[in-house]
Amino acid sequence: MAGGGHVDHTEARQYDGSVTGFVVITCLVAAMGGLIFGYDIGISGGVTSMEPFLKKFFPSVNHKMNSDSGNDNAYCKFDSQMLTLFTSSLYLAALVACFFASVVTRTLGRKFSMFFGGVVFLIGALLNGAATNIEMLIIGRILLGIGVGFANQAVPVYLSEMAPAKIRGALNIGFQMAITIGILVANLVNYGTNKIKGGYGWRISLALAAVPALLMTVGAIFLPETPNSLLERGHTEKAKKMLRKIRGIDHVDEEFQDLYDASEAAKLVQHPWKNITFPKYRPQLVITLLIPFFQQLTGINVIMFYAPVLFKTLGFGDDASLMSAVITGLVNVLATLVSVFCVDKFGRRILFIEGGIQMFICQIGTGVVIGLMFGVSGEGSLSKGWADFVLFLICAYVAAFAWSWGPLGWLVPSEISPLEVRSAGQAINVSMNMFFTFIIAQAFLSMLCHLKFGLFFFFAVFVLIMTIFIFFFLPETKGVPIEDMHLVWKEHWFWKKYMDMDGSGPRTSGPPKSV
Repeated sequence: MAGGGHVDHTEARQYDGSVTGFVVITCLVAAMGGLIFGYDIGISGGVTSMEPFLKKFFPSVNHKMNSDSGNDNAYCKFDSQMLTLFTSSLYLAALVACFFASVVTRTLGRKFSMFFGGVVFLIGALLNGAATNIEMLIIGRILLGIGVGFANQAVPVYLSEMAPAKIRGALNIGFQMAITIGILVANLVNYGTNKIKGGYGWRISLALAAVPALLMTVGAIFLPETPNSLLERGHTEKAKKMLRKIRGIDHVDEEFQDLYDASEAAKLVQHPWKNITFPKYRPQLVITLLIPFFQQLTGINVIMFYAPVLFKTLGFGDDASLMSAVITGLVNVLATLVSVFCVDKFGRRILFIEGGIQMFICQIGTGVVIGLMFGVSGEGSLSKGWADFVLFLICAYVAAFAWSWGPLGWLVPSEISPLEVRSAGQAINVSMNMFFTFIIAQAFLSMLCHLKFGLFFFFAVFVLIMTIFIFFFLPETKGVPIEDMHLVWKEHWFWKKYMDMDGSGPRTSGPPKSV
């Protein structure tokens, strides 16, 4: 049992069926929900480094940035709580929204949550593009956050429920793939709009968030509902018909029976929020709490939100800092493809562990170089050679995240919970993710000012801790049907002791019912 995490899944059933074009296209359309999240992550960092935007909304930051005073510390040039609130308010709104989204996703279905999230995000994008004061900006960001909360709640669950077990990882990572494409497109848009004369380029950058919102909204209208969601809401015949369609065969009785049993068990659960605290769901609760917590404390959003600001702080010029952000965005997309092709072949654990080791090395290296070049005073500078080396380290770090903690941070929590607590589990996952995204987004520029190059060591320590956690406490979930997932906990060296607590063991299929 390698590191206490490897489990032999011989008991897990393998259902009949093929990978149909219908299910692949459906999952690709649903994954577009990640575009809105990615576009926003990429766009906000670039916009907050644009001088016309800073001059209009954050004049004190703009003055500090352009000051020639020799006393200015390079680490502190962008330190403004209002500037970080522009970025982080979205994640606070998403945190609150995901609790409402949990109820909506369960009672009205996954596709309605995606549609609603797209509409609200669209309104927020238009409001941001037309903003004339800081209040309009923040209200627009809050609406964007509500949209992100609903999308991040519904899309990963939708993908996990639609996909056959053998390629569930690859199809679910479509969500992360869309996030990375959104980030890259946003970086390219920022690079282009920054060159527009007249100082209104930032408006175009913010307003263009309406495009991915439209794609998601229209896509959600045409998406089918998942069999799990149809069963959850009492549409038994529709659910069986949909399962036949997505598996491409008529004989789906065994898988449908398991889905039906899971649905019937779920209907007996009146309080999923209370139930997920029971000891027998302890593994799911701990994983859905800790994986998003650790995902944010990799420090990735420091790079993704503030890449242009960070590169500018390190002495890159305006265009160079935006282009460096484009380069990291491109690396992000390409490395996510590695995960798509490897996650169902090699498994989740090996990607988590290798990615953690690589991120740790890159963060230590970045911290050492910046420490040597800038020192504690922050009054140094990077030569072109050292700047290129820092860019290489950051790209290697982004690549490691993109094939490990990026996609798997969404995949694993969305696939491990049984149906009766799945909506609550995903809401915990999204809310923890948004809460710590908010904390990091709000605190980063101030942390950079006070911790200086030590910030990279700060995140490296967490990367080390979370890699050790994965090694010992995360079982392999590759290829396990979503309704047989309880087996991986039952066979795990640590979690198995929780599985038969409070008088009931893991759910097993009963005799066939006439449905």
